[in-house]
Amino acid sequence: MGGAIRDLAVLLRSMEPVWNEGVYAFATVSDAAAADLDWRDVVASIREREGLSVVMAEPLLRQYGLTSHFRAAWITLNVHSDLAAVGLTAAFAAALGEAQISCNVVAGNCHDHIFVPYGEAEAAMAVLRRLQQAAQAV
Repeated sequence: MGGAIRDLAVLLRSMEPVWNEGVYAFATVSDAAAADLDWRDVVASIREREGLSVVMAEPLLRQYGLTSHFRAAWITLNVHSDLAAVGLTAAFAAALGEAQISCNVVAGNCHDHIFVPYGEAEAAMAVLRRLQQAAQAV
């Protein structure tokens, strides 16, 4: 794996958005219910005062008896973005916002992951590809 990229222009030119198969859902899990989760099923999580927020494939969420609060498509930017990079999230969030597409972002150690309303995934991919193409044209 190459080194993490900080340069915004390089990040935008190289972001390569990929739509991961499936429907993903966000839910809040109590501490008691969290103990019963198989963590291999959890795509992302963060602890909040209200409980543990998790993202997982919607069918698995249902198997655990959890209530979905947001149905999403999961898009990964396949560029190794540095966690200290400045401007990538702002650039794609602004582009998606201009298209009236909400996005929820999870930064992994190597990649940024964007969760958009499932029904707007194709439109989001088009917006992200245009953003990448515009950066390549510069």
